[in-house]
Amino acid sequence: MIVIAHLSDIHIGATPESVARARAVMRHLDALPADLDAVLVTGDIADHGAADEYEQARKLLTSRHPVLIGPGNHDVREEFRRVLLGDPNPNPGPGPVNQALRTPRAIYAMCDSSIPGQNPGHLEEETLDWLEGVLAGSDRPVFVAFHHPPVPLHAPLLDDIMLRPSPRLEELVGHPNVAAVLVGHAHTAAATTFAGRPLLVAPGVVSTLTLPWEGGTTWETCLDYVLPPSLAFHVLDDEGRITTHYRAVIAP
Repeated sequence: MIVIAHLSDIHIGATPESVARARAVMRHLDALPADLDAVLVTGDIADHGAADEYEQARKLLTSRHPVLIGPGNHDVREEFRRVLLGDPNPNPGPGPVNQALRTPRAIYAMCDSSIPGQNPGHLEEETLDWLEGVLAGSDRPVFVAFHHPPVPLHAPLLDDIMLRPSPRLEELVGHPNVAAVLVGHAHTAAATTFAGRPLLVAPGVVSTLTLPWEGGTTWETCLDYVLPPSLAFHVLDDEGRITTHYRAVIAP
């Protein structure tokens, strides 16, 4: 079976505790007795897109497990490339940051759903072309990952800034090798479907979203910074079935 750790919304620089919370999650993963197939981090790495935030994140997100990190709406593509990914170009371009991690048992396609300077998400044609190429050459299960959920999660504040619909994305996700779609952005663990595939949402590391029926009706009241950081473990078994376990981690 394939076992993936999925975390999201680190938001380094958002609170004084953000670094300690991210460190606790990564230490939890590195202390596991078994090796993971991959660790996927689906966006909002830096809260302000600043170079010093990415410097901290680069150190924090190092692991003995293979790690793939994508951007979110709080990230700045140029600094993300230059500092976090170590792009040697001193002036990296502003285009989408799309990356693939290919392992012997699976392919992980991390798409950039950010719109520079905006909170909602969108997959540019360049990104969809890239994803089509990844899928066309795949002979293994493919996990498609990006930051913004492409369907409503019934949290109105979040749903206002979800991924803008794309019929072409639905078509690509329907590819027979796609095992699941993995996203972040919501700061709450959730599971639903998209284009006939499991859509699995990572909880937040920096904070947890409280839902309308829990009293989270404004941005001032919906983010809980006291609940512990959390992550997801996705398991793909030999029958092609996905099982997800959500885990809270005690931060110092």
